[in-house]
Amino acid sequence: MSNSRPIGVFDSGIGGLTVVRALSHHLPHENIVYFGDTARVPYGPKSAQVVREYAAQDTDVLLGHDVKMIVIACNTVSAVALDVVQKRAKVPVVGVIFPGAEAAARATMKKRVGIIGTIGTVTSNAYPNALRQIDPAIQTFSRACPLFVPLAEEGWIDHKATELIAKEYLFPLTLEKIDTIVLGCTHYPLLKDVISRVLHQTVTLIDSGEATAGTVSRLLDELDLKNSSKLKPNLQFFVSDVPFKFTEIGEQFLGQKLGKVHRVSGFAA
Repeated sequence: MSNSRPIGVFDSGIGGLTVVRALSHHLPHENIVYFGDTARVPYGPKSAQVVREYAAQDTDVLLGHDVKMIVIACNTVSAVALDVVQKRAKVPVVGVIFPGAEAAARATMKKRVGIIGTIGTVTSNAYPNALRQIDPAIQTFSRACPLFVPLAEEGWIDHKATELIAKEYLFPLTLEKIDTIVLGCTHYPLLKDVISRVLHQTVTLIDSGEATAGTVSRLLDELDLKNSSKLKPNLQFFVSDVPFKFTEIGEQFLGQKLGKVHRVSGFAA
């Protein structure tokens, strides 16, 4: 297997670009192929069966680019369809749930951890289950925050409306004396400042994308798969639909220019 082969990353839409951003920071020489299923976003409210079907199709897109590893940047897919991707891929697969849970377990001092995410991620109980597996003494408190996704995509990163909605969503968590909160959706890192203000600075925010990038880096070392080239990496972006303002929003998520975005056909909304 060639070490120069790309890492494949997929998400239900645009949010997974925050994971690509973290990967590029931790692994500046790795080639990356990203696929966002923007024609069928969001996955969060959909049934587990449908998400599993979509995950198989998303995996096939990346396998068509001869990837050496697949990173599931979608919390919902990581929660309900990790096994689908692992069976289909035949290459190493990393989801965002367990790395995020490990980081939260290391960070919490009070063993009281909050989890925010989409309805699909929260109802799956994937983060509480992972945290219980790591440390049974940790107590978890979950809240679904579905409006955070459209707010992030609208670019309302530091808007009064966003803060009002954050207060509404997060107030119950402020009563639970948590000291750590998992941002269980790839859109949520864009709202870190608002979330911090509402929860107060004493709460540690865990970015699952950052934690996942660290796990990917260690795994590439263990498997001797790191790209030894020091050339500028090739980042390719594919979507199932190119929605209005996609490039502008995508660059906000990625933290750099997107370049050309390619559309993959055959994905009906």
